[in-house]
Amino acid sequence: MKVLKNMSLIKRIILGIIIGIFLGIVVPNWEFIGILGELFVGALKSIAPILVFVLIMASISKHQSGVQTFVKPIIVLYLLATLLAAVTAVVASFLFPVQIVLQEAAGSQDAPKALVDVIGNILTSVVQNPIQGMIDGNYLSILFWSALIGFGLRTCSKETKDVIDNLSEAVTRVVQLVIGLAPIGILGLVFNSVSSTGVSGLGQYGQLLALLVGTMLFVALIIYPILVFLLIHENPYPLIFFCLKESAIPAFFTRSSAANIPINMMLAERLELSEESYSISLPLGATINMGGAAITISTMTLVTVHTLGMDIQPFVALILCVLSALAACGASGIAGGSLLLIPLACSLFGISNDVAMQVVGVGFIIGVVQDSVETAVNSSSDLLFTAVAEFSSLKKKGAKLNIKKLVKEKGMKPTKSID
Repeated sequence: MKVLKNMSLIKRIILGIIIGIFLGIVVPNWEFIGILGELFVGALKSIAPILVFVLIMASISKHQSGVQTFVKPIIVLYLLATLLAAVTAVVASFLFPVQIVLQEAAGSQDAPKALVDVIGNILTSVVQNPIQGMIDGNYLSILFWSALIGFGLRTCSKETKDVIDNLSEAVTRVVQLVIGLAPIGILGLVFNSVSSTGVSGLGQYGQLLALLVGTMLFVALIIYPILVFLLIHENPYPLIFFCLKESAIPAFFTRSSAANIPINMMLAERLELSEESYSISLPLGATINMGGAAITISTMTLVTVHTLGMDIQPFVALILCVLSALAACGASGIAGGSLLLIPLACSLFGISNDVAMQVVGVGFIIGVVQDSVETAVNSSSDLLFTAVAEFSSLKKKGAKLNIKKLVKEKGMKPTKSID
């Protein structure tokens, strides 16, 4: 126990992964182990909306005029990165065309028929009842109402603001407790994946999976670093690897950007980022920073096009990039949420909904790996762009920042947890 206590959280998580793989191979019938993973993800999903609501309300209520926030440049980065991911996926699909044998989708799924449906759903979600929004994990509603209530509290007494601030600290401590249990939870999640028989079905879709995962890794390790370098004018990889190690690994196994919000907030605190910024940008990123989803939508659509032997004009491919990026921003925060937007992109080429839903069925088969990598790319880049926007703005104002040294120091600092 002393050894475990002195280990960093990420090392304990790696240990949990190893034990989970071992148990999944040796005792795959011990289903009670998998319940640990379900409890962990359920706890994160439950506390995350409360944390976001309280943090935003507290930070806005005590915000003083003249204090800089970095939300605008972060949003621009989110949207630009999602578009670049879609463009990369389209180029990769033309360079490495893949065809698949379409199978019947398991059951019918409801999918949006047009982009206006996606935009309409987003706008409707914003004004949803905030209590229902917290129950459903609707972060657009949570952001909207918590911000309004925060503005309303700015005229209240200092004592009232202190109560809200204390409530925020209390919820944060609960989150620290849940995150401290991450190694046990991820052990259960890994056990479920290894002991699942669904993994055997991945073989026949090896080329498709390699194209999807390869594109996502290229975006995370080449495209995003170039974007980061252009902003901070430093070697981007120390910050990139920090985000991948600390944020992408938990996101890979939870397969939910929403569930990874509390972890990203703890990491943003470690990097000493502005709470006024990250309390808004991180939950917003879980909704609109969807580079991995844009890759999935673009790639799966073009795989369908290649399978059907259709010719594509460059102009139509460009429209697909924009459509995929916009649709990805409306992707659900749940596992496999981006797959249901494939029929929308397929409609651009006149592909019938029946054929598109067969492709969605294929997506769910490979989702064990595809959705995990997609979530890891999405969630870790939420933290990455939040940090980059703030560091870039501070540098422009003349602040002397050695980001490599900063990340190295913060990387050595353990994530807060309650022993």
